[in-house]
Amino acid sequence: MDIIERFIEHPNLEKKEYTALLKASEEPLAAARLAEEAVRLRKKYYGDAVYVRGLIEFTNYCKNNCLYCGIRRGNPEAQRYRLTEEEILSCCESGHRLGYQTFVLQGGEDPWYTDERMERIIRAVKERYPGCAVTLSIGERSYESYRRLREAGADRYLLRHETASDAHYRKLHPPEMSLSYRKQCLYNLKELGYQAGAGFMVGTPGQTYDELAEDLLFLRELKPQMAGIGPFVPHHSTPFKNEPAGSVELTLRLLSIVRILLPGILLPATTALGTLDPLGREKGFAAGANVLMPNLSPMGRRKQYDLYDNKLCTGDEAAESLAELKKRVSAAGWRLSMERGDAAEEPEDKR
Repeated sequence: MDIIERFIEHPNLEKKEYTALLKASEEPLAAARLAEEAVRLRKKYYGDAVYVRGLIEFTNYCKNNCLYCGIRRGNPEAQRYRLTEEEILSCCESGHRLGYQTFVLQGGEDPWYTDERMERIIRAVKERYPGCAVTLSIGERSYESYRRLREAGADRYLLRHETASDAHYRKLHPPEMSLSYRKQCLYNLKELGYQAGAGFMVGTPGQTYDELAEDLLFLRELKPQMAGIGPFVPHHSTPFKNEPAGSVELTLRLLSIVRILLPGILLPATTALGTLDPLGREKGFAAGANVLMPNLSPMGRRKQYDLYDNKLCTGDEAAESLAELKKRVSAAGWRLSMERGDAAEEPEDKR
């Protein structure tokens, strides 16, 4: 437990110490101690609030061919779709009626959605719902593109780096993609004033504790306002179709570790957690997570945004089931909040 207490007291460790921390956290008592401290910090910064974001998956076209993803360019089985501006605004209207104050526009890297189209969509959302936050999750774009979308009114941007190890990144992505460029995109987003979100998958094929330690070092350096951390879930139409899913338990331990490392961060309890474990999101809250992203996408499209097999897309995670979601969050000891839920400003003394 020595490394556990040392980390809690002074989270800025060396890479080999983070590797040792991950190994030590396999012990149930050690994992419980990390979760206890993570919950203490999340209550300090955010109280008992679990913030909800309305997720709109507006295109499943993607120019990339990542080996793990069900909407990869090379999947001939994918039933492709794009939402029109009117359809996107209709999703926002449904969410606004339910009380949502953040809309997350997420899609594959689809060149059809040019800067001009995205600017028009962002401005339309902000004009209709001026108090709401717009989060984008549409992949790698140029500095100029990010600048234009920011000036159009986008508040936040999610771009999971997936792994901070260059060697592991190359195992998960086609040769034309580069970890250094992805990292530069994240630094560009921060420079432009977005609330930026990074993140990584847990349990991708061949991943080691050393590589996860690199993720922790990168997050510490980047200091994102958000981090999406979820288990790898295989998809039947990808090269990783026969690989085992990532560990829910390891994902939970990493949520706790990231909360302690960056106390004011916003951490979602991901759909992937809920896909692998019926109580995955509740376990996520107990490990330090404080965000949920129910689905506002049109019902007929949700199954087509098929990132991995058995992805939850109806039921409690859907926006229509907000009352049931509220009950589940309340039963877990938290309060579902419809506020914008911006990232906390961290004082010098983080502890």
